[in-house]
Amino acid sequence: MHYFNVLIVDDEEDFLDTLMNRLKKRGIDTAGCSSGEKAIALIKDKLFDVVILDIKMPGGMDGIETLREIKKIRPDTEILLLTGHGSVETSVEGMKEGAFDYLLKPIKLEALLERVAKALEKKDTEEHRRQSEQIRKAIKYW
Repeated sequence: MHYFNVLIVDDEEDFLDTLMNRLKKRGIDTAGCSSGEKAIALIKDKLFDVVILDIKMPGGMDGIETLREIKKIRPDTEILLLTGHGSVETSVEGMKEGAFDYLLKPIKLEALLERVAKALEKKDTEEHRRQSEQIRKAIKYW
């Protein structure tokens, strides 16, 4: 049986840890890392259904560069962009590069889970639709 998993990429360690823990408590298989380079290494080794990707990251690769590389390696992976800087122009650029959607930080967990559910539905398989419904039930429960 296929179960979906999520990769969270964010350089803010506290945010990353908190979000990973909140998703895991809801039964979502979650991995995390703090840079684009680490994300690319993980993507090469494991299939992730959804990547939650911060746009603004210091260091070698920003979120848009990471998005481009992920789409080269795993074109079917859905990517949700996060921005804490209100950079709508960059988010729109990310959408043109293949991101599924974007959210502004601070994010509400329910809104994020709803976007993850929609990203799974886009995959258009029975299993992904079922998982999407499970997420929506979890949103209502919590």
